[in-house]
Amino acid sequence: MIDTSFYLTIATAGLAALGMVTMAALTGWRGWLQLKQLELSRHGSPFADGPTLPNANARIEIADLKERIRKLEAIAAGVDL
Repeated sequence: MIDTSFYLTIATAGLAALGMVTMAALTGWRGWLQLKQLELSRHGSPFADGPTLPNANARIEIADLKERIRKLEAIAAGVDL
């Protein structure tokens, strides 16, 4: 039969492992909270200002790409432009 010192050793090792996992999780949680706090202080609330519009060059380029896609789709469908 196994003596009680074995059970005591296993219980102590389990408790130590649980403590290490708990401390690691707590450290990660605190780091995540600090990151979110930094994001909020740097940029404010993401919904406060509303979405920002792209600049004029980006909009022109997007319109150009859309027009190219329309032309390619027409060519693929066999429609003469």
